[in-house]
Amino acid sequence: MDDLIDGIDAVAFEPSRRAGLARLAAFKASTGRHYATMRNHDFGPADRSNVSALSPWVRNRMVLEQEVVQTALDRFAFSTAEKFIQEVCWRTYFKGWLEHRPGVWANYLDNRDQFFDRLATQPALRSVYDDAVTGQTGIEGFDDWARELVQTGYLHNHARMWFASIWIFTLKLPWELGADFFLKHLMDADAASNTCSWRWVAGLHTAGKTYLARRSNIEKYSGGRFSPDGLAPAAQPLDGAVPPPGPLGATSVGFGDSLPAGDVALLLTEEDLHGESLVPDGAMVRALAGVSYTHHRSPGGAGTQAAGFVSGAMDDGVARGKAHFGVETAPVLAHDRVLDWALGTGCQTVVTAYPPQGWVRPALETLRKDFESEGLKLVFLKRDWDTAFWPHARKGFFGLKKQIKPVLGELGMPV
Repeated sequence: MDDLIDGIDAVAFEPSRRAGLARLAAFKASTGRHYATMRNHDFGPADRSNVSALSPWVRNRMVLEQEVVQTALDRFAFSTAEKFIQEVCWRTYFKGWLEHRPGVWANYLDNRDQFFDRLATQPALRSVYDDAVTGQTGIEGFDDWARELVQTGYLHNHARMWFASIWIFTLKLPWELGADFFLKHLMDADAASNTCSWRWVAGLHTAGKTYLARRSNIEKYSGGRFSPDGLAPAAQPLDGAVPPPGPLGATSVGFGDSLPAGDVALLLTEEDLHGESLVPDGAMVRALAGVSYTHHRSPGGAGTQAAGFVSGAMDDGVARGKAHFGVETAPVLAHDRVLDWALGTGCQTVVTAYPPQGWVRPALETLRKDFESEGLKLVFLKRDWDTAFWPHARKGFFGLKKQIKPVLGELGMPV
């Protein structure tokens, strides 16, 4: 596995909007039947020709969901590109689902921390966990994916499902520790998609429905690269009820704020690095800065590839914002320097992207209180894409799936 990174095109995961748009353009012709037919195949890190691999750029909104969907629709009819468009909307669905159930994220954090405490006092659990995250379990495929994740910061979606299923049902490890392993290392780590996907595999997202990794399936869709022995023969759902949905905007953050008149400063986070389209027309941006909370993903911080991608993406976002708005920018700030920067801008209002459930949200809630104590406002701007789709994410994906075509029409993309 030492040659994994050498086998990947050096520009494939460059943390810039330019590279993301180039990747999107290169995959445009494959967003139709080819994607629908071939998307489940994992040919390994040297061949991602059957999937877009756009998730790191879309997760940080260096490339927007609308841009991805519109690119597919520019090439194919909706019916032809429907599977590709649905996969874009799965991420949106999970984010909306978690917004309706903020307690799920809070419970994950509590359970994760408790299981990390147990690792210190339960040697047997610690041994299995250490073997899993270092790729030394002896399970073919699983060990390769563990090392691939750490080294490259990326895994094919099907490999993520296989990995999670083996982690939970074969190795009998807590799903929360596996979810943390992904959050720590994935370049596209997303609180909602990651938490909900692990819960789905475990039978906690859709009541009673689990995902079982099978040798035959892995052998088929890995192109015969892996044929693991000793996998769990069954996947009994873990205990836990699916919580009912609550109203959007039920937390202290609110569901999106209106923009006061006057000059504003713009603060970028890894939740949204396309500041050029975030601020409404007519608003005068007078200053811009970025702040990263990647180290809050996990008690162990972020992995090398994940941290490096976000760092480069943040630099790219700030540079693009500087060029677009024609303003001076501060270096990427530490959290405890943001208030001083805001006071120094001379603006009474700082705007930033609405923070969904995840590790950025608590930090921005704290900043908002700090700003208020100094007579400043920190305004959360919500994108039309989220406003339109999230109300349809109360239950299963099917409810949102039925609304994709009408919502795209509302967003100016009639199909």
